[in-house]
Amino acid sequence: MYEPIRTKSVAPRMDGGRDYPHSSRGEALDIQLAGHLSALLAVTDDLGLDEAGDRIAEQVTRLRGALPARLRHPRAENSAALHQRAHDLAARALLVAASRADTTAAILAAERMDAHAAALHSADADLAGAH
Repeated sequence: MYEPIRTKSVAPRMDGGRDYPHSSRGEALDIQLAGHLSALLAVTDDLGLDEAGDRIAEQVTRLRGALPARLRHPRAENSAALHQRAHDLAARALLVAASRADTTAAILAAERMDAHAAALHSADADLAGAH
């Protein structure tokens, strides 16, 4: 009924065998934080927010040790959805940064959350005023 597992388990073995690399909790959180910030960077670039994108890219570079790939072609046709996505990604980054006690990344994530919340509030006000 089920296909057999074909790869070795990544869980620690009972005999303490260490035939694969391990990362610490801190390294795992850094990888996770860099991932959330990279996703936030992609949405930020989609929104055409170059200055904010540059600040996020600095943090990704610090965490990964390499410059992130960037596409700077804004597509603002669905900006409310993009701002909501960016807000959610910034919230995830804030949680991981706080867990890692990375103050710089936490402050940046909180600032991005505030900026995207303000953009969403402004879009809602514009829609309410149009009716």
